[in-house]
Amino acid sequence: MSTGLSEQEILRRNALVQLRELGIDPYPAEGYEISTTAADILANYNEANKDAWQQVSFAGRIMTRRIMGSAAFAEIQDSTGRIQIYLKRDELCPDEDKTLYNTVFKKLLDLGDFIGVKGFVFSTQTGEISVHVTEFKLLSKSLKPLPIVKRDDEGNIYDGFTDPELRYRQRYVDLTVNPGFKQIFINRSKVISTMRNYFDQQGWMEVETPILQQIHGGAAARPFETHHNTLDMPLFLRIANELYLKRLIVAGFDGVYEFGKMFRNEGMDRTHNPEYTAMEIYVAYKDYIWMMAMVEECLEKVAMAIHSSAVVKVGAHEINFAGPYEKLTMYESIQKYTGIDVSKMTEDELTATCKSLDIETDLSMGRGKLIDELFSEKVEANLIQPTYITDYPLEMTPLAKKHRSKEGLVERFELFVNGKEIANAYSELNDPIDQKERFEDQLKLAARGDDEAMAMDDDFVRALEYGMPPTSGLGVGIDRLVMLMTNQSTIQEVLFFPQMRPEKKAKITTDEDFVNAGIPAEWVQVIRKMGFNTIEDLAGANANKVFNDLGGMRKKLKLDLTMPSKEDVTAWFS
Repeated sequence: MSTGLSEQEILRRNALVQLRELGIDPYPAEGYEISTTAADILANYNEANKDAWQQVSFAGRIMTRRIMGSAAFAEIQDSTGRIQIYLKRDELCPDEDKTLYNTVFKKLLDLGDFIGVKGFVFSTQTGEISVHVTEFKLLSKSLKPLPIVKRDDEGNIYDGFTDPELRYRQRYVDLTVNPGFKQIFINRSKVISTMRNYFDQQGWMEVETPILQQIHGGAAARPFETHHNTLDMPLFLRIANELYLKRLIVAGFDGVYEFGKMFRNEGMDRTHNPEYTAMEIYVAYKDYIWMMAMVEECLEKVAMAIHSSAVVKVGAHEINFAGPYEKLTMYESIQKYTGIDVSKMTEDELTATCKSLDIETDLSMGRGKLIDELFSEKVEANLIQPTYITDYPLEMTPLAKKHRSKEGLVERFELFVNGKEIANAYSELNDPIDQKERFEDQLKLAARGDDEAMAMDDDFVRALEYGMPPTSGLGVGIDRLVMLMTNQSTIQEVLFFPQMRPEKKAKITTDEDFVNAGIPAEWVQVIRKMGFNTIEDLAGANANKVFNDLGGMRKKLKLDLTMPSKEDVTAWFS
């Protein structure tokens, strides 16, 4: 019966057995002392200070290998980059026993294996900084071969691990053979740490709030639902942490923030993942006008931390994160890009307007949802440079304070960059009676079929009844912000492990299946060595080429087998 393993995988498992027979543990338990890194050596070694590099110890994967009899070169890749190593048989094995080099290094180690090396740094005759190995140790045996990434003379990749689905699904392989992508995630970490440091310097406190919530609130979105067995009650993965953070403002904290995962049971596309990272912050005694200035200062610091400039290249655009940003009210933005004034339109008039613009609507949409749909379809894509859209209709925002001077609006802004929203902020509603009425309006929308409408949160209303000071709140989509700061067009590129459809399991074809397909039993293993592990693989090949390759394999493997006729081979494909 077939094991479903490729020839390479079988060979590596055989090497694993042989290593253990030689008394070498392919997965040793003890740690390995590291004194330097590839990047450290390449950046700091020179002939003038070579005495300081006579004893180095580092570890990484074998990525390339070139064996020249009693000597060999290889490239080792650690977390910082690659460096060449040089091994000489008689130095590694000064006694008569040359097993460590002749058998272990040359025959039983493979590309992808982790090894630790000790030695001294030198420059080759061509000037390449390398490590002359005096001792090496196997740290982990790789049982699957890494994809081969080919480069031309200029170093450009022309055949590599580039399929997006494979890259996202097997990120551990992606970042090994495409280490340049690591910088995206290094910069992601810088985005978060820069924001965190900025908030901490202002005296605001980082906190944690529940992910499992009895009532999904704080945003208009469809939640994921689960069930707690002990309490025998439904729970929701949070769609926002807003209501809990505002409870902490009620409790007397002047400023609280949280970086956390949010979960929304919605569609997936280039800018949406059902699990995403958001930062929310609430500061007492502030309003949304103050928040605009704070956001500009914060985002400029983020851009400077990554690019040493406030100007960031995003696709074909150069986006300037230095403030002040353009400001348009929601109504102004729609009128600017459509020529339509929706400020006094009724729900029926808005429905008719949307239909005239080929915007889909349904009966569950209230006035706020219709305006939001019109804005999304006709305005968003035009907002390339950082732009604040302000003063939203009351119906769109159940948690924001009514505008101090404009009837029917709330004090809210969203920040759009490169055609996408990356931040949302309010002067927070702190009137408990008004808040309860807003929740009740949301319940009416839910009754009409709006599955994104908010639920009633009586405990939050009770918290407001104890008194919450004037407060400004902000939410930032970290994934979208990282996309901007790293010039990526899809959210999957900035997530280590984006959500994917279930992986299709490869069908395993047994030896018996091949025989039933007409292939003589004695030729099945030869077919497998040629790379055909399933009937489907073989069916997709060219019959004439398979016939010719069989003859070549028969000669190469010195097989005492009767060669099938061309007609016999052709019959396998029928």
